[in-house]
Amino acid sequence: MVTLASNNARNATLPPLQGERTGKPAFAEVDFNLAPFIVIWEVTRACDLKCVHCRAEAIPLRHPLELSFKEGCTLIDQIRAFGHPLFVLTGGDPLKRPDIYDLIRHGDEVGLRVALTPSGTQLMTPNVIQRFKDSGLSRLAVSLDGSCKEIHDTFRKVDGSFDWTVASIKEARRIGLPVQINTTVCKHNLKDVRAIAELLAKLDIALWSVFFLVPTGRGLRGDIVSAREHEEVFHQLYDLSKEMPYDIKTTAAQHYRRVVVQRRRQEVAEMIAQGKSPEEAARIVQQNAIPKIARAAGYEPGGWSTGASRGTGDEGRGTRSPAVPAALMSPADKGAPPQMQGSAEELRAKIARMRAGGAPEFVVAKLEAQLHALDGKAADGSAPIEFLTRQDTARADAALDIGRSAKGVNDGNGFVFIDHIGLVYPSGFLPLVVGDVRKASLVDIYRDSPIMKELRAYPKLKGKCGWCDFRDVCGGSRSRSYGITGDYLASEPYCSYYPPKPKA
Repeated sequence: MVTLASNNARNATLPPLQGERTGKPAFAEVDFNLAPFIVIWEVTRACDLKCVHCRAEAIPLRHPLELSFKEGCTLIDQIRAFGHPLFVLTGGDPLKRPDIYDLIRHGDEVGLRVALTPSGTQLMTPNVIQRFKDSGLSRLAVSLDGSCKEIHDTFRKVDGSFDWTVASIKEARRIGLPVQINTTVCKHNLKDVRAIAELLAKLDIALWSVFFLVPTGRGLRGDIVSAREHEEVFHQLYDLSKEMPYDIKTTAAQHYRRVVVQRRRQEVAEMIAQGKSPEEAARIVQQNAIPKIARAAGYEPGGWSTGASRGTGDEGRGTRSPAVPAALMSPADKGAPPQMQGSAEELRAKIARMRAGGAPEFVVAKLEAQLHALDGKAADGSAPIEFLTRQDTARADAALDIGRSAKGVNDGNGFVFIDHIGLVYPSGFLPLVVGDVRKASLVDIYRDSPIMKELRAYPKLKGKCGWCDFRDVCGGSRSRSYGITGDYLASEPYCSYYPPKPKA
Protein backbone atom coordinates (compact mmCIF):
# COMPACT_ATOMS: atom_id res chain seq x y z
CA MET A 1 0.00 0.00 0.00
CA VAL A 2 1.21 3.52 -0.77
CA THR A 3 2.08 5.75 2.21
CA LEU A 4 2.83 9.42 2.59
CA ALA A 5 6.54 8.74 2.65
CA SER A 6 6.56 6.69 -0.53
CA ASN A 7 4.55 9.36 -2.35
CA ASN A 8 6.96 12.26 -1.76
CA ALA A 9 8.41 12.02 -5.25
CA ARG A 10 5.00 11.94 -6.92
CA ASN A 11 3.71 14.80 -4.81
CA ALA A 12 6.42 17.07 -6.19
CA THR A 13 4.16 17.56 -9.23
CA LEU A 14 1.26 18.82 -7.08
CA PRO A 15 0.68 22.44 -6.02
CA PRO A 16 2.07 23.33 -2.59
CA LEU A 17 -0.29 22.95 0.33
CA GLN A 18 -2.19 26.10 1.21
CA GLY A 19 -2.58 27.33 4.77
CA GLU A 20 -2.23 25.38 7.97
CA ARG A 21 -3.39 21.91 8.98
CA THR A 22 -7.00 22.55 8.07
CA GLY A 23 -6.35 25.12 5.34
CA LYS A 24 -8.86 25.22 2.52
CA PRO A 25 -7.66 23.63 -0.75
CA ALA A 26 -6.49 26.17 -3.32
CA PHE A 27 -9.33 25.29 -5.72
CA ALA A 28 -8.03 27.16 -8.76
CA GLU A 29 -4.58 25.60 -8.41
CA VAL A 30 -5.59 21.94 -8.14
CA ASP A 31 -5.08 20.07 -11.41
CA PHE A 32 -7.97 17.60 -11.48
CA ASN A 33 -5.90 15.26 -13.65
CA LEU A 34 -3.59 14.77 -10.66
CA ALA A 35 -5.78 15.21 -7.59
CA PRO A 36 -9.44 15.47 -6.61
CA PHE A 37 -10.90 18.47 -4.84
CA ILE A 38 -13.17 16.26 -2.73
CA VAL A 39 -12.91 12.63 -1.60
CA ILE A 40 -15.85 10.76 -0.08
CA TRP A 41 -15.51 7.47 1.80
CA GLU A 42 -18.61 5.42 2.55
CA VAL A 43 -17.44 3.88 5.84
CA THR A 44 -20.49 1.59 6.14
CA ARG A 45 -23.85 0.89 4.51
CA ALA A 46 -25.58 0.15 7.81
CA CYS A 47 -28.35 2.62 8.63
CA ASP A 48 -31.61 2.75 10.60
CA LEU A 49 -33.43 4.86 7.99
CA LYS A 50 -35.14 3.57 4.83
CA CYS A 51 -34.94 6.64 2.58
CA VAL A 52 -36.90 6.45 -0.66
CA HIS A 53 -34.00 7.83 -2.73
CA CYS A 54 -31.05 6.14 -0.95
CA ARG A 55 -28.05 5.88 -3.25
CA ALA A 56 -26.44 3.21 -1.07
CA GLU A 57 -29.57 1.05 -0.65
CA ALA A 58 -28.60 1.00 3.01
CA ILE A 59 -29.02 -2.12 5.15
CA PRO A 60 -29.63 -2.59 8.91
CA LEU A 61 -26.32 -4.33 9.72
CA ARG A 62 -22.68 -3.71 8.84
CA HIS A 63 -21.06 -5.68 6.01
CA PRO A 64 -18.42 -8.19 7.21
CA LEU A 65 -15.98 -7.09 4.49
CA GLU A 66 -15.95 -3.38 5.37
CA LEU A 67 -12.52 -1.77 5.40
CA SER A 68 -10.97 -2.28 8.82
CA PHE A 69 -9.74 0.57 10.99
CA LYS A 70 -6.15 -0.12 9.89
CA GLU A 71 -7.18 -0.19 6.23
CA GLY A 72 -9.18 2.99 6.78
CA CYS A 73 -6.13 4.79 8.21
CA THR A 74 -4.06 3.65 5.24
CA LEU A 75 -6.75 5.01 2.91
CA ILE A 76 -6.77 8.33 4.78
CA ASP A 77 -2.98 8.54 4.40
CA GLN A 78 -3.37 8.00 0.65
CA ILE A 79 -6.01 10.73 0.48
CA ARG A 80 -3.60 13.07 2.26
CA ALA A 81 -0.98 12.16 -0.35
CA PHE A 82 -3.11 14.06 -2.91
CA GLY A 83 -2.51 17.27 -0.96
CA HIS A 84 -5.42 18.93 0.83
CA PRO A 85 -8.65 17.58 -0.67
CA LEU A 86 -11.86 17.99 1.29
CA PHE A 87 -12.59 14.66 2.98
CA VAL A 88 -16.10 13.43 3.76
CA LEU A 89 -17.04 10.35 5.82
CA THR A 90 -20.47 9.09 4.78
CA GLY A 91 -22.67 6.00 4.84
CA GLY A 92 -25.16 4.46 5.48
CA ASP A 93 -24.82 5.99 8.87
CA PRO A 94 -21.19 6.48 9.97
CA LEU A 95 -22.34 6.22 13.59
CA LYS A 96 -22.84 2.50 13.00
CA ARG A 97 -19.04 2.20 13.16
CA PRO A 98 -17.75 2.33 16.77
CA ASP A 99 -14.35 3.53 15.49
CA ILE A 100 -15.78 6.56 13.67
CA TYR A 101 -14.32 9.01 16.21
CA ASP A 102 -10.84 7.49 15.76
CA LEU A 103 -11.16 7.74 11.98
CA ILE A 104 -12.11 11.42 12.28
CA ARG A 105 -9.17 11.97 14.62
CA HIS A 106 -6.72 10.29 12.25
CA GLY A 107 -7.91 12.41 9.33
CA ASP A 108 -7.57 15.55 11.44
CA GLU A 109 -4.10 14.58 12.69
CA VAL A 110 -2.67 13.98 9.20
CA GLY A 111 -3.92 17.39 8.10
CA LEU A 112 -7.24 16.80 6.33
CA ARG A 113 -10.37 18.87 6.78
CA VAL A 114 -12.92 16.24 7.76
CA ALA A 115 -16.71 16.42 7.29
CA LEU A 116 -19.24 13.76 8.28
CA THR A 117 -22.77 12.96 7.10
CA PRO A 118 -24.62 11.07 9.87
CA SER A 119 -28.23 9.98 9.55
CA GLY A 120 -31.01 11.87 11.32
CA THR A 121 -31.75 9.27 13.99
CA GLN A 122 -31.88 8.97 17.77
CA LEU A 123 -28.15 8.13 17.71
CA MET A 124 -27.38 11.84 17.20
CA THR A 125 -27.26 12.82 20.86
CA PRO A 126 -25.57 15.96 22.26
CA ASN A 127 -22.77 13.77 23.64
CA VAL A 128 -22.14 12.27 20.19
CA ILE A 129 -22.01 15.70 18.55
CA GLN A 130 -19.55 16.94 21.19
CA ARG A 131 -17.36 13.86 20.57
CA PHE A 132 -17.38 14.66 16.85
CA LYS A 133 -16.03 18.11 17.57
CA ASP A 134 -13.51 16.88 20.14
CA SER A 135 -12.22 14.35 17.60
CA GLY A 136 -11.41 17.15 15.15
CA LEU A 137 -14.48 17.26 12.90
CA SER A 138 -14.55 20.43 10.79
CA ARG A 139 -18.15 20.22 9.59
CA LEU A 140 -21.33 18.29 10.27
CA ALA A 141 -23.42 17.65 7.14
CA VAL A 142 -26.97 16.44 7.71
CA SER A 143 -29.85 15.79 5.34
CA LEU A 144 -33.11 17.70 5.50
CA ASP A 145 -35.57 17.00 2.68
CA GLY A 146 -38.60 18.92 3.85
CA SER A 147 -39.56 22.04 5.77
CA CYS A 148 -41.80 19.98 8.06
CA LYS A 149 -41.91 16.50 9.50
CA GLU A 150 -44.76 15.46 7.21
CA ILE A 151 -42.56 15.83 4.12
CA HIS A 152 -39.16 14.90 5.58
CA ASP A 153 -40.29 11.84 7.55
CA THR A 154 -42.22 10.53 4.54
CA PHE A 155 -38.99 10.87 2.55
CA ARG A 156 -36.97 9.05 5.23
CA LYS A 157 -39.68 6.50 6.09
CA VAL A 158 -39.04 6.87 9.83
CA ASP A 159 -41.25 8.98 12.10
CA GLY A 160 -39.24 11.41 14.22
CA SER A 161 -36.34 11.88 11.79
CA PHE A 162 -37.23 15.55 11.18
CA ASP A 163 -37.21 16.42 14.88
CA TRP A 164 -33.97 14.51 15.52
CA THR A 165 -32.30 16.23 12.55
CA VAL A 166 -33.31 19.76 13.58
CA ALA A 167 -32.24 19.06 17.17
CA SER A 168 -28.81 17.88 15.98
CA ILE A 169 -28.37 21.03 13.88
CA LYS A 170 -29.18 23.26 16.84
CA GLU A 171 -26.85 21.35 19.14
CA ALA A 172 -23.97 21.48 16.66
CA ARG A 173 -24.36 25.23 16.30
CA ARG A 174 -24.63 25.64 20.08
CA ILE A 175 -21.13 24.20 20.49
CA GLY A 176 -19.73 26.07 17.49
CA LEU A 177 -19.56 23.21 14.96
CA PRO A 178 -20.30 24.41 11.39
CA VAL A 179 -23.28 22.71 9.74
CA GLN A 180 -24.05 21.92 6.11
CA ILE A 181 -27.53 20.84 5.02
CA ASN A 182 -28.03 18.41 2.13
CA THR A 183 -31.40 18.37 0.37
CA THR A 184 -32.39 16.13 -2.53
CA VAL A 185 -34.84 17.82 -4.89
CA CYS A 186 -37.34 15.48 -6.51
CA LYS A 187 -41.09 15.33 -7.14
CA HIS A 188 -41.76 14.68 -3.44
CA ASN A 189 -40.53 18.11 -2.33
CA LEU A 190 -40.37 20.26 -5.47
CA LYS A 191 -42.90 22.78 -4.13
CA ASP A 192 -41.14 22.96 -0.76
CA VAL A 193 -37.80 24.43 -1.87
CA ARG A 194 -38.40 28.00 -0.67
CA ALA A 195 -39.92 26.82 2.59
CA ILE A 196 -36.84 24.69 3.26
CA ALA A 197 -34.59 27.67 2.48
CA GLU A 198 -36.52 29.87 4.91
CA LEU A 199 -36.29 27.24 7.66
CA LEU A 200 -32.52 26.94 7.17
CA ALA A 201 -32.17 30.72 7.51
CA LYS A 202 -33.30 30.30 11.13
CA LEU A 203 -30.83 27.49 11.90
CA ASP A 204 -27.52 29.36 11.45
CA ILE A 205 -26.09 26.96 8.85
CA ALA A 206 -23.03 27.61 6.70
CA LEU A 207 -23.95 25.89 3.44
CA TRP A 208 -27.01 24.46 1.70
CA SER A 209 -26.02 21.73 -0.75
CA VAL A 210 -28.96 21.04 -3.06
CA PHE A 211 -28.83 17.63 -4.72
CA PHE A 212 -30.87 16.71 -7.78
CA LEU A 213 -32.00 13.10 -7.99
CA VAL A 214 -29.94 10.59 -9.95
CA PRO A 215 -31.60 7.24 -10.78
CA THR A 216 -29.28 4.92 -8.87
CA GLY A 217 -29.78 2.80 -5.76
CA ARG A 218 -33.38 3.35 -4.63
CA GLY A 219 -33.67 6.57 -6.62
CA LEU A 220 -36.30 6.13 -9.33
CA ARG A 221 -36.39 7.79 -12.71
CA GLY A 222 -40.05 8.61 -12.20
CA ASP A 223 -39.18 10.80 -9.19
CA ILE A 224 -36.82 13.08 -11.16
CA VAL A 225 -38.17 16.56 -11.85
CA SER A 226 -38.43 17.57 -15.50
CA ALA A 227 -35.80 19.55 -17.39
CA ARG A 228 -38.04 22.63 -17.19
CA GLU A 229 -38.46 22.16 -13.45
CA HIS A 230 -34.68 21.80 -13.04
CA GLU A 231 -34.32 25.17 -14.75
CA GLU A 232 -37.01 26.78 -12.59
CA VAL A 233 -35.36 25.55 -9.37
CA PHE A 234 -31.95 26.77 -10.60
CA HIS A 235 -33.29 30.30 -11.03
CA GLN A 236 -35.01 30.04 -7.66
CA LEU A 237 -31.73 28.99 -6.03
CA TYR A 238 -29.88 31.87 -7.68
CA ASP A 239 -32.43 34.33 -6.29
CA LEU A 240 -32.27 32.68 -2.87
CA SER A 241 -28.48 32.93 -2.89
CA LYS A 242 -28.89 36.71 -2.73
CA GLU A 243 -31.36 36.58 0.15
CA MET A 244 -30.15 33.88 2.48
CA PRO A 245 -27.43 34.15 5.15
CA TYR A 246 -25.59 31.04 3.93
CA ASP A 247 -23.86 29.74 0.81
CA ILE A 248 -25.78 27.63 -1.72
CA LYS A 249 -24.31 25.04 -4.07
CA THR A 250 -25.68 22.16 -6.10
CA THR A 251 -24.69 18.51 -6.46
CA ALA A 252 -25.46 16.40 -9.54
CA ALA A 253 -26.70 19.60 -11.19
CA GLN A 254 -23.71 20.95 -13.06
CA HIS A 255 -26.00 22.97 -15.34
CA TYR A 256 -26.77 25.27 -12.41
CA ARG A 257 -23.33 26.78 -13.10
CA ARG A 258 -24.56 27.74 -16.57
CA VAL A 259 -27.54 29.52 -15.05
CA VAL A 260 -25.27 31.40 -12.62
CA VAL A 261 -23.07 32.59 -15.50
CA GLN A 262 -26.09 33.55 -17.60
CA ARG A 263 -27.72 35.50 -14.77
CA ARG A 264 -24.50 37.30 -13.82
CA ARG A 265 -23.81 38.22 -17.44
CA GLN A 266 -27.33 39.61 -17.75
CA GLU A 267 -26.88 41.67 -14.58
CA VAL A 268 -23.57 43.00 -15.86
CA ALA A 269 -25.11 43.84 -19.22
CA GLU A 270 -27.90 45.81 -17.57
CA MET A 271 -25.35 47.85 -15.58
CA ILE A 272 -23.23 48.47 -18.68
CA ALA A 273 -26.34 49.73 -20.45
CA GLN A 274 -26.71 52.21 -17.57
CA GLY A 275 -23.19 53.53 -18.17
CA LYS A 276 -20.95 51.46 -15.87
CA SER A 277 -17.72 49.91 -17.13
CA PRO A 278 -17.65 46.10 -17.51
CA GLU A 279 -15.15 45.84 -14.63
CA GLU A 280 -17.21 47.99 -12.25
CA ALA A 281 -20.41 46.15 -13.17
CA ALA A 282 -18.71 42.80 -12.56
CA ARG A 283 -17.38 44.00 -9.20
CA ILE A 284 -20.90 44.96 -8.09
CA VAL A 285 -22.35 41.63 -9.25
CA GLN A 286 -19.69 39.68 -7.38
CA GLN A 287 -20.12 41.77 -4.26
CA ASN A 288 -23.86 41.12 -4.33
CA ALA A 289 -23.16 37.37 -4.59
CA ILE A 290 -21.42 37.24 -1.19
CA PRO A 291 -23.86 35.86 1.42
CA LYS A 292 -24.67 37.88 4.51
CA ILE A 293 -22.67 35.46 6.65
CA ALA A 294 -19.50 36.90 5.07
CA ARG A 295 -19.72 39.77 7.54
CA ALA A 296 -18.91 37.37 10.38
CA ALA A 297 -15.32 36.95 11.49
CA GLY A 298 -13.61 33.83 10.19
CA TYR A 299 -15.93 33.40 7.21
CA GLU A 300 -14.72 31.25 4.36
CA PRO A 301 -16.79 30.40 1.26
CA GLY A 302 -18.81 27.31 2.10
CA GLY A 303 -18.64 28.06 5.81
CA TRP A 304 -15.67 25.82 6.67
CA SER A 305 -14.20 26.31 10.10
CA THR A 306 -10.66 27.67 10.18
CA GLY A 307 -9.47 24.97 12.55
CA ALA A 308 -10.65 22.13 14.74
CA SER A 309 -11.54 23.93 17.98
CA ARG A 310 -11.66 21.82 21.12
CA GLY A 311 -13.58 24.48 23.07
CA THR A 312 -17.25 25.34 23.16
CA GLY A 313 -19.25 28.25 21.89
CA ASP A 314 -18.50 30.31 18.80
CA GLU A 315 -14.73 29.86 18.77
CA GLY A 316 -15.31 26.84 16.50
CA ARG A 317 -16.17 29.31 13.76
CA GLY A 318 -12.60 30.53 13.61
CA THR A 319 -10.94 33.79 14.46
CA ARG A 320 -9.37 35.00 11.25
CA SER A 321 -10.78 38.11 9.62
CA PRO A 322 -12.25 37.43 6.18
CA ALA A 323 -9.96 38.30 3.31
CA VAL A 324 -11.68 40.26 0.55
CA PRO A 325 -10.61 39.06 -2.92
CA ALA A 326 -8.93 41.78 -4.97
CA ALA A 327 -11.59 41.42 -7.65
CA LEU A 328 -14.22 42.53 -5.14
CA MET A 329 -12.39 45.59 -3.84
CA SER A 330 -13.51 49.01 -4.93
CA PRO A 331 -11.02 51.12 -6.94
CA ALA A 332 -10.44 53.20 -3.80
CA ASP A 333 -9.52 50.05 -1.84
CA LYS A 334 -7.04 48.71 -4.34
CA GLY A 335 -5.85 51.84 -6.11
CA ALA A 336 -5.96 52.18 -9.88
CA PRO A 337 -7.38 49.21 -11.81
CA PRO A 338 -4.62 46.67 -12.55
CA GLN A 339 -3.17 46.79 -16.02
CA MET A 340 -3.13 43.71 -18.22
CA GLN A 341 0.31 42.12 -18.20
CA GLY A 342 2.04 42.15 -21.58
CA SER A 343 0.81 42.89 -25.07
CA ALA A 344 -1.87 41.02 -26.96
CA GLU A 345 0.80 39.28 -29.03
CA GLU A 346 2.63 38.17 -25.89
CA LEU A 347 -0.60 36.78 -24.47
CA ARG A 348 -1.35 34.94 -27.72
CA ALA A 349 2.11 33.40 -27.67
CA LYS A 350 1.69 32.38 -24.01
CA ILE A 351 -1.69 30.78 -24.77
CA ALA A 352 -0.16 28.83 -27.64
CA ARG A 353 2.72 27.61 -25.43
CA MET A 354 0.35 26.54 -22.65
CA ARG A 355 -1.93 24.69 -25.06
CA ALA A 356 1.05 22.91 -26.59
CA GLY A 357 2.19 21.95 -23.09
CA GLY A 358 -1.19 20.49 -22.18
CA ALA A 359 -2.23 23.18 -19.67
CA PRO A 360 -5.72 22.76 -18.16
CA GLU A 361 -8.48 24.42 -20.18
CA PHE A 362 -9.63 26.58 -17.26
CA VAL A 363 -6.18 28.22 -17.18
CA VAL A 364 -6.18 28.83 -20.92
CA ALA A 365 -9.75 30.20 -20.76
CA LYS A 366 -8.73 32.76 -18.17
CA LEU A 367 -5.85 33.98 -20.34
CA GLU A 368 -8.13 34.14 -23.38
CA ALA A 369 -10.55 36.32 -21.38
CA GLN A 370 -7.66 38.68 -20.63
CA LEU A 371 -6.72 38.71 -24.31
CA HIS A 372 -10.27 39.67 -25.34
CA ALA A 373 -10.24 42.41 -22.72
CA LEU A 374 -7.05 43.82 -24.24
CA ASP A 375 -8.64 43.79 -27.68
CA GLY A 376 -11.73 45.56 -26.34
CA LYS A 377 -10.20 48.49 -24.47
CA ALA A 378 -11.92 51.05 -26.68
CA ALA A 379 -15.36 49.38 -26.53
CA ASP A 380 -18.36 51.61 -25.77
CA GLY A 381 -19.61 50.68 -22.29
CA SER A 382 -23.00 52.35 -22.88
CA ALA A 383 -24.09 49.85 -25.53
CA PRO A 384 -27.67 48.63 -25.06
CA ILE A 385 -28.05 45.07 -23.76
CA GLU A 386 -29.10 43.52 -27.03
CA PHE A 387 -26.07 45.05 -28.74
CA LEU A 388 -23.54 44.37 -25.96
CA THR A 389 -20.23 44.02 -27.73
CA ARG A 390 -18.10 40.88 -27.62
CA GLN A 391 -15.29 42.93 -26.14
CA ASP A 392 -17.48 44.20 -23.29
CA THR A 393 -18.67 40.66 -22.59
CA ALA A 394 -15.06 39.45 -22.53
CA ARG A 395 -13.98 42.27 -20.21
CA ALA A 396 -16.86 41.47 -17.85
CA ASP A 397 -16.06 37.73 -17.99
CA ALA A 398 -12.46 38.45 -17.09
CA ALA A 399 -13.55 40.53 -14.10
CA LEU A 400 -16.12 37.90 -13.09
CA ASP A 401 -13.38 35.23 -13.39
CA ILE A 402 -15.54 33.13 -15.70
CA GLY A 403 -12.41 31.15 -16.62
CA ARG A 404 -12.24 29.83 -13.06
CA SER A 405 -15.90 28.83 -13.26
CA ALA A 406 -14.90 26.31 -15.91
CA LYS A 407 -13.20 24.33 -13.19
CA GLY A 408 -16.34 22.79 -11.76
CA VAL A 409 -16.26 19.45 -9.96
CA ASN A 410 -17.93 16.53 -11.73
CA ASP A 411 -18.00 12.75 -11.48
CA GLY A 412 -14.38 11.56 -11.71
CA ASN A 413 -13.24 15.10 -12.41
CA GLY A 414 -12.14 16.55 -9.09
CA PHE A 415 -14.29 13.96 -7.32
CA VAL A 416 -13.70 10.37 -6.22
CA PHE A 417 -15.73 7.95 -4.06
CA ILE A 418 -14.67 4.86 -2.09
CA ASP A 419 -17.34 2.44 -0.90
CA HIS A 420 -17.49 0.42 2.32
CA ILE A 421 -15.47 -2.53 0.97
CA GLY A 422 -12.83 -0.40 -0.75
CA LEU A 423 -14.13 -0.26 -4.32
CA VAL A 424 -13.50 3.07 -6.06
CA TYR A 425 -16.04 4.95 -8.19
CA PRO A 426 -16.04 8.31 -10.04
CA SER A 427 -18.78 9.35 -7.57
CA GLY A 428 -21.38 7.74 -5.37
CA PHE A 429 -23.98 8.27 -8.09
CA LEU A 430 -21.99 6.72 -10.96
CA PRO A 431 -21.88 2.95 -10.23
CA LEU A 432 -18.84 2.04 -12.32
CA VAL A 433 -15.96 0.41 -10.42
CA VAL A 434 -12.63 1.93 -11.45
CA GLY A 435 -10.39 0.27 -8.86
CA ASP A 436 -9.97 -1.34 -5.44
CA VAL A 437 -7.92 0.30 -2.67
CA ARG A 438 -7.09 -3.16 -1.32
CA LYS A 439 -5.24 -3.86 -4.53
CA ALA A 440 -3.89 -0.48 -5.69
CA SER A 441 -3.17 3.03 -4.47
CA LEU A 442 -6.07 5.48 -4.60
CA VAL A 443 -3.65 8.00 -6.12
CA ASP A 444 -2.88 5.64 -9.02
CA ILE A 445 -6.53 4.70 -9.49
CA TYR A 446 -7.67 8.32 -9.64
CA ARG A 447 -4.94 9.40 -12.05
CA ASP A 448 -4.64 6.37 -14.29
CA SER A 449 -8.07 4.70 -14.59
CA PRO A 450 -9.20 4.82 -18.25
CA ILE A 451 -12.77 5.66 -17.17
CA MET A 452 -11.60 8.48 -14.90
CA LYS A 453 -9.41 9.89 -17.67
CA GLU A 454 -12.30 9.78 -20.12
CA LEU A 455 -14.61 11.56 -17.67
CA ARG A 456 -12.07 14.39 -17.46
CA ALA A 457 -11.89 14.73 -21.26
CA TYR A 458 -14.83 17.05 -21.96
CA PRO A 459 -14.15 17.21 -25.74
CA LYS A 460 -15.32 13.56 -25.80
CA LEU A 461 -18.81 14.46 -24.56
CA LYS A 462 -21.57 13.46 -26.98
CA GLY A 463 -24.64 15.20 -28.31
CA LYS A 464 -25.35 18.81 -27.42
CA CYS A 465 -23.02 18.66 -24.39
CA GLY A 466 -20.14 18.15 -26.82
CA TRP A 467 -20.71 21.40 -28.72
CA CYS A 468 -22.37 23.45 -25.96
CA ASP A 469 -20.92 26.93 -25.43
CA PHE A 470 -21.11 26.21 -21.66
CA ARG A 471 -19.44 22.80 -21.93
CA ASP A 472 -16.38 23.68 -19.86
CA VAL A 473 -18.43 25.58 -17.27
CA CYS A 474 -20.94 22.74 -16.91
CA GLY A 475 -20.17 19.35 -18.46
CA GLY A 476 -23.56 17.96 -17.44
CA SER A 477 -24.11 15.32 -14.78
CA ARG A 478 -22.15 12.31 -15.97
CA SER A 479 -23.90 10.13 -13.38
CA ARG A 480 -27.40 11.15 -14.50
CA SER A 481 -26.44 10.64 -18.14
CA TYR A 482 -25.30 7.13 -17.27
CA GLY A 483 -28.36 6.41 -15.15
CA ILE A 484 -30.74 7.38 -17.97
CA THR A 485 -28.86 6.29 -21.11
CA GLY A 486 -26.20 3.83 -19.93
CA ASP A 487 -23.53 6.09 -21.46
CA TYR A 488 -21.56 8.34 -19.09
CA LEU A 489 -20.48 10.55 -22.02
CA ALA A 490 -24.04 11.17 -23.26
CA SER A 491 -25.71 14.57 -23.05
CA GLU A 492 -27.27 15.66 -19.77
CA PRO A 493 -30.83 14.33 -20.23
CA TYR A 494 -32.51 16.90 -17.94
CA CYS A 495 -31.12 20.12 -19.40
CA SER A 496 -33.51 22.46 -21.23
CA TYR A 497 -30.77 24.58 -22.79
CA TYR A 498 -30.21 24.06 -26.52
CA PRO A 499 -26.87 25.51 -27.64
CA PRO A 500 -26.42 26.65 -31.22
CA LYS A 501 -24.87 23.80 -33.18
CA PRO A 502 -21.64 24.80 -34.92
CA LYS A 503 -21.64 24.73 -38.70
CA ALA A 504 -19.93 21.72 -40.22
